[in-house]
Amino acid sequence: MKIEHVAIWVKDIDKVCEFYQKYFGGVVHPLYHNPAKQFTSRFVTFDEGARLEIMHRPDIGHEASQHLGFSHLSFSVGSKEEVNRLTQQMSADGISIVGQPRTTGDGYYESVVLDPEGNRIEITI
Repeated sequence: MKIEHVAIWVKDIDKVCEFYQKYFGGVVHPLYHNPAKQFTSRFVTFDEGARLEIMHRPDIGHEASQHLGFSHLSFSVGSKEEVNRLTQQMSADGISIVGQPRTTGDGYYESVVLDPEGNRIEITI
């Protein structure tokens, strides 16, 4: 069994897709639109098969604060050096860094950033 995809409600589909494309090499797929439900979405796929569904519907709000449900999304980038490089690049690009690169108590080397809509993203080995 595998997780087929993870879906995220957002305000700005294009801005969020661009973030995952630029920093994590995601491939952004065509926009889907269902006018009857005022629903739009795009899938973003990654090298090893993971997929994100980036979704918008005008009646669904999105808050950047923590809440019950999914806490964060984690991307493995292969090395401490890449965690450091990518975190530094994002910081230079104005992306919010909420956790500098470090080794956690359970042994993960990671940093934590916020995507354009305030979703927590862990960057790890």
